[in-house]
Amino acid sequence: MSDRDFDVVVFGATSVTGRRVASYLASRMGEAEFRWAAGARDAGRAREVLAEEGVVAPDTVVADVGDPQSLAVMAARARVVLNLVGPYTLHGRPVIEACVDAGTDYADLTGEIPLVRRVIAEFDERARESGTKLVQVCGFEALPPDLAVALLAEAAAERWEDDLAEVDLAVAMTGGPPMPPRPSDFISGGTLQSLAAATGDPDSAVIVDPACLVTDKDMADAIRRASPVSVVPRRGPGGEVVAPMAPSAFINPSVIHRSAALRAAKAGGHLEPFAYREGIAIRGGTATLPVRYAVAGALAGTQAAIGRMAQTGTAFRDRAARAMSKVFPDSGAGPAADRLEAWRWRMDLRGVTRGGRELSAGVDADGHPGYLATARMLGEAGLLLAEEGATPDGAGCLTPSAALGTERIERFDRAGLRFEPVVG
Repeated sequence: MSDRDFDVVVFGATSVTGRRVASYLASRMGEAEFRWAAGARDAGRAREVLAEEGVVAPDTVVADVGDPQSLAVMAARARVVLNLVGPYTLHGRPVIEACVDAGTDYADLTGEIPLVRRVIAEFDERARESGTKLVQVCGFEALPPDLAVALLAEAAAERWEDDLAEVDLAVAMTGGPPMPPRPSDFISGGTLQSLAAATGDPDSAVIVDPACLVTDKDMADAIRRASPVSVVPRRGPGGEVVAPMAPSAFINPSVIHRSAALRAAKAGGHLEPFAYREGIAIRGGTATLPVRYAVAGALAGTQAAIGRMAQTGTAFRDRAARAMSKVFPDSGAGPAADRLEAWRWRMDLRGVTRGGRELSAGVDADGHPGYLATARMLGEAGLLLAEEGATPDGAGCLTPSAALGTERIERFDRAGLRFEPVVG
């Protein structure tokens, strides 16, 4: 794919998700020609950990977030770096800088929106000048909803020369972990440590702002008016109770609105923001309605507490972040490998255009959304970024849909992420 040593380097290949990204790339080697390597502080340890997963990395690259020279060498050898070393608020910036300096495309899984906002401010112009695609929030948050909303927007434009006015997305789990469930089945230590880091971030208050990743002030104000983030439970069109998105209701909206702003800028037009809302569909009959609302209410209370915490004083948040970091499991703790495959989930999207046309789309997926499906979709995103001509032209701080486009969206079928055609 390129004249560099590697098309893709998985940096942090020994992490909970990193080893699954490596496993996915290893499984794809029989279907496509590419060169990849595992990046880690200790090459021997990386080979040992991956062997436990049944993976033999073709090569290893030694790099450490505390050693800028090692990061520079790693970035210079790769066409794409997939960064799995978190929390990104603490460790992400040096890797991003190395990739921008080397003109190496970059993707990560951060949901730490204050960090993403700072990366845009500091690196967007530099990345455009070096021809680098920086793609953050490129896992379950926010690749599937971002690409699906892009499909709706493209369909509305192509079929009716119209823009979206509303988008409603609901996620439903149709399978889960083997019984009985364990706490570790649902969230890893790495995710919890990222939550602690984001809580202590000096810019944490921006998470409740759906336009925090949009740099044009007038456009951002219009987004805030059209699409405020709500965590209030509601009824869906099919009678389901819709709870706020988990693990956070404050990640996807800002990414999706930035995508819309980037599409408008690329087309040379003015953005008319659409109202976007999302949540988790809790299905059942009339008899279970009180229970379903109780569950949704509990989730809503948790998300509301996160939003309030983000807006408290710095000293309080610092203390809370330190306490959370000590109490939470470390970043190496996560779901067992044999409890990831049984998960099934889907996203259903309904859109309405400004002219009143209705359209719908869906995403059907296999595997634990946070730790298996996410690893596979990030791996496939890395292969797309590395492949000449597989993604749209452009550089800078991009969202998944802006960086990857929808022309090759069927490639995600291989990752167990199936985007259904738009109906309407």
